[in-house]
Amino acid sequence: MQNKSNKEVNVSLLLFNEYKGVITINNHQIYNNPLITRYASQEMSYIFSDEKKFTTWRRLWIALAESEKELGIQISEEQIQELKDNILPIDFKLAQEKEKEFRHDVMAHIHTYGAQCPLARPIIHLGATSAYVGDNTDIIQMREALELIKKKLITLIYVMSEFALAHKNVPTLGFTHFQPAQLTTVGKRATLWLQDLYFDFNDLVYVLEGLKLRGVKGTTGTQASFMNLFNDDGGKVIQLDRLVATKMGFSDAYDVTGQTYSRKIDARVTNILSGIAQSLHKMTNDIRLLQNLKEIEEPFESKQVGSSAMAYKRNPMRSERIASLARFIINTSHSTEDTASVQWFERTLDDSANKRLTIPQVFLAGDSILEIAINIFQGIIVNEKVIEKHINEELPFMATENIIMESVKKGADRQEIHEIIRVLSMQAGEQVKKQGKKNDLIDRILQSKEIPLSHEEIYDTIDPKKYIGRSPDQVVAFIDGKIKPLIRIHQHLLENNKIELKV
Repeated sequence: MQNKSNKEVNVSLLLFNEYKGVITINNHQIYNNPLITRYASQEMSYIFSDEKKFTTWRRLWIALAESEKELGIQISEEQIQELKDNILPIDFKLAQEKEKEFRHDVMAHIHTYGAQCPLARPIIHLGATSAYVGDNTDIIQMREALELIKKKLITLIYVMSEFALAHKNVPTLGFTHFQPAQLTTVGKRATLWLQDLYFDFNDLVYVLEGLKLRGVKGTTGTQASFMNLFNDDGGKVIQLDRLVATKMGFSDAYDVTGQTYSRKIDARVTNILSGIAQSLHKMTNDIRLLQNLKEIEEPFESKQVGSSAMAYKRNPMRSERIASLARFIINTSHSTEDTASVQWFERTLDDSANKRLTIPQVFLAGDSILEIAINIFQGIIVNEKVIEKHINEELPFMATENIIMESVKKGADRQEIHEIIRVLSMQAGEQVKKQGKKNDLIDRILQSKEIPLSHEEIYDTIDPKKYIGRSPDQVVAFIDGKIKPLIRIHQHLLENNKIELKV
């Protein structure tokens, strides 16, 4: 077996080496990121695309040139117009050649842009350092990506709140330690999931509203190059920082930076996505367990296959996919914390390759799990008869305390009734555990002459709705008090289209 395996590997390498450089390798012969090909939306993929990144660099160079011109630097309107006219297309082939030559991506794109804009070439990137385009673009991309996450999160909150309200009165077994416990309702349990997402939404809004542009800060954040450019006029340098921020759609830039903005910003942003991932992982764990109990089921298309071998299977693949991607988000987000903690002085480059991987992928995965969750709640199934069956199997035991209290109200001795109920409960438990029969505790209680309650009174005592407490009221109060006001504010963000998964 070992020889055969080695032979296969050698043949594969031989074929690759034979064709390398001779034929074009297609997409099926290289690694494709499944976050893009299988999971994330086109909108999120575009935000982190090369076109989006490098056109943003060009818009930043335009904003810088315009602002410098407005503050008295000799830059002509023709130069600025030439820059504006050539934002697209980008000669990516030339940029690639230049980066190989310079080993520097920003210089490669300065030269590429300059080749398209010969008149403006001398003033592109005037006074700036690489972080001017790199870091400011990172902030812009993260802000746009957070806006998209916000849009999908409020949509999920809306569809989940509708689900919670529709099922606020449906009793269901509560579980502690995954053991049957006091009843709750289907809607109340969904409200627990919803509250976690409400926390996440508020955190997202706080971080999003606090995002600022890195601004125009120079090589180590001192703005020395711009002081030189403006002949030590600090007022103009301050104006330049504000002008560029305004032109790029920000109300302000960060007060102080090194060469880069603080990498704690990245950690704060990815922590938001980690929080959403934690909430959805917990929720989908519950859904997976409930689907095993056949109480709640994900949508299942008519042609969907649950197992290649077991044709009857209906696996909770959407929830499992969320759990898998959420785990990726939670673990990947730690990388930004590590990066923030190990930066040296005003800048070090060991953040760069890491940021190129972590920031886009955490957003792509975050976008994916929100879309999948919306898809689940647009077609989730509640099997009320199964839920009722499970309640009937456990409620008799839970009702014994109320039966004891009602008996005492009729003059019975509490300790005597307790002992009678205890013995009957043990007998019924034997029926269930040893013989696999249904729970017949209520039948045994009905037949007991010592318990001073009529059949009607006993049946009234075991009405499931008597055991759900304030669950329906809590659902309504939370949604009316917290969720509906949130939805009213962000009504314009709601997406009404049905989410279709790629696979």
